[in-house]
Amino acid sequence: MKLFILAPLALACTVLPLAAQTPPDKAGCKDLPVVSRMPGSWITDCKNMADDAYNIVIKQDGTHKPIEGELHHVEYAYPKTESKAQVVRNMNTAFHNAGYPFVYDSGDYGDFTVHKGNLWIMVEISVGNWYKVTSVKEINLSQDVVANAAALATGINANGHIAATGILFDTGKADVKPESAAALTEISKLLTQNPKLKLFVVGHTDNIGPLAANLDLSKRRAAAVVSALTTQYAVAADRLSPVGDGPYAPISSNDSEDGRSQNRRVELVKQ
Repeated sequence: MKLFILAPLALACTVLPLAAQTPPDKAGCKDLPVVSRMPGSWITDCKNMADDAYNIVIKQDGTHKPIEGELHHVEYAYPKTESKAQVVRNMNTAFHNAGYPFVYDSGDYGDFTVHKGNLWIMVEISVGNWYKVTSVKEINLSQDVVANAAALATGINANGHIAATGILFDTGKADVKPESAAALTEISKLLTQNPKLKLFVVGHTDNIGPLAANLDLSKRRAAAVVSALTTQYAVAADRLSPVGDGPYAPISSNDSEDGRSQNRRVELVKQ
């Protein structure tokens, strides 16, 4: 039996010599630093992203979740002389021996997920002589796209309110992060272009944690946005009023992280 060699993070992997007739790896692709390849296999595709998401099976009942963060994905072909069962056994044994906790294991089907700290690794093995290894180092995706002043005005005119995407806070904190500058600039433009417009700046949270704490957090976040606009962007203080709504007005289900992330927001509401 050919055994996989699993290497610690940031250390070189031990890879057995490959047969001379093995096709070359796809240009620009390489093995992940956490696991060696099945001897005789070659890389057919890869993807490396600093900020992305992958739909990973996170529970034994088959529950999937898009895990966000630093993503590395490698696809391999393995020789027709090797059986799927052999690849499954080798991969599975390698991660078990390395001490990675399994959160999902499909058995002979060939797919499994391991999770340690903020690192998720999903392995998918096919009878069609290919397998995939995907690792995601979990982080929150950054909000790079924000609504411009025209889009904010359209939303407020049509509905009386609009979410101000791109205003960011650390978990449980009310300090407006520097990455929020683009969104704040567009809000200040909106107010400059509409000199009679006055807004409630409303903070919203998900429903995780005590109600009183969420209400307080939403109020402090709304106040922090108002403070930033009045002190850094020369918006008159009498045109903005901070309000904290806590978890009382969700726009999505709080039963999933995706829904909770949508509920954690700042809205602009026409006074």
